[in-house]
Amino acid sequence: MTILGWIILGAIAGWVAGLLVKGDEGMGVIGHIVLGIVGALIGGWVVTLITNEDPMDGVLDISSLLTAIIGAVVVVIVVNMVTGRSRTGSGPI
Repeated sequence: MTILGWIILGAIAGWVAGLLVKGDEGMGVIGHIVLGIVGALIGGWVVTLITNEDPMDGVLDISSLLTAIIGAVVVVIVVNMVTGRSRTGSGPI
């Protein structure tokens, strides 16, 4: 259930990351969802390494959602840097 939970949460986080990170609209919603899933899985893995606890263990709470969103935003920004896309929007990040 843990991986499936992070995938579902990552899809939501990817959509939110697409709203937060402006200037990369060329990826589209599906691209952000895929990057959100990757970011949520990486974010969950990092939190598990640091705290030695799975943030998805038990119920869905705000900490797991924030972990997934932060992971998704970081992955979207890194992909933009690697692909050479410049931010042209006026978004918050």
